[in-house]
Amino acid sequence: AAELEYESVLCVKPDVNVYRIPPRASNRGYRASDWKLDHPDWTGRLRVTSKGKTAYIKLEDKVSGKLFAQAPIDQYPGIAVETVTDSSRYFVIRIQDGTGRSAFIGIGFTDRGDAFDFNVSLQDHFKWVKQETEISKESQEADTRPKLDLGFKEGQTIKLNIGNMTSKKGGAAKPRVSGSGGLSLLPPPPGGKIAVPPIPPPSSTAIANHVTPPPVLKSSNTNNADILLDLDAPASESKAPASATTDLWGDFSTASSAVPNQAPQQSNWVQF
Repeated sequence: AAELEYESVLCVKPDVNVYRIPPRASNRGYRASDWKLDHPDWTGRLRVTSKGKTAYIKLEDKVSGKLFAQAPIDQYPGIAVETVTDSSRYFVIRIQDGTGRSAFIGIGFTDRGDAFDFNVSLQDHFKWVKQETEISKESQEADTRPKLDLGFKEGQTIKLNIGNMTSKKGGAAKPRVSGSGGLSLLPPPPGGKIAVPPIPPPSSTAIANHVTPPPVLKSSNTNNADILLDLDAPASESKAPASATTDLWGDFSTASSAVPNQAPQQSNWVQF
């Protein structure tokens, strides 16, 4: 796994000052004012890299890029990188060589923004390391838990009851009958014409009250086309002579008087 890890660059600052610092006098922390800030012991380039979960602070030459010193960091904040108590631009780091020897030196940035970027790059890296550690821990706990077997055992079957499905013989399944709480709807009747109620025949009273208009007098010089006008007259009646039709309204009064007086029909309404 270590061979598959690659080194990534987190931050690069072209100007950094290195100071040889006195040993810590008390537990109150380091003070940058105790250093010779105007006369740095070394000046070069700072590069912050990461390989796996470990971060590295590398001090390199500006021109050749040769490594001057490096400080491996396992956690931040920690003993490998500490801030001073009187400034935000200076830090104390613990450098190590390949033989296992270590020493504490001071570094400082001229620009306050470079110090801020250096601090944030370390914070982001170890925040990612913390998340990865939690995820791997949860996955290990999940592997140790007993797994639930939801597979079918040998010979085990299940039965599904699905309504309105065709039976094995090809016939349609019987429709489900609704319970007492539901409503069942009847299918619509087969298509057909709706019978129209017959019109009742006219009553005898309406026939009796009908008055036949008097026949229209025809002159003797009418041609054969006037015969069509006589179709409304009854076939059994003969034409009246010209002398008898002088009084046209006499027949109308006679016909109306010939209608017998009929008794009034009984009403279906009940009087209270």
